[in-house]
Amino acid sequence: MLTFLMVLDALVATGLILSVLGQEAKSAGMGGMDGGSDTVFSGKARGMDALLARVTVVLGIIFAVITIVIAKLTS
Repeated sequence: MLTFLMVLDALVATGLILSVLGQEAKSAGMGGMDGGSDTVFSGKARGMDALLARVTVVLGIIFAVITIVIAKLTS
């Protein structure tokens, strides 16, 4: 069971990395933190970028849950 979860966690992490890298740059780094830029939660993204933003959030949540379960099983 633990080995399966670890492999699944690695696959989800790879998917998470790919979904982040596939998105367009939305701001000029830390300078875009004034709230005027498009972000994952602003709802301004369209098309493929919106899909990748949602996939990123979902994969991030799945990754966190699996990682917590692995930590609980190993302690």
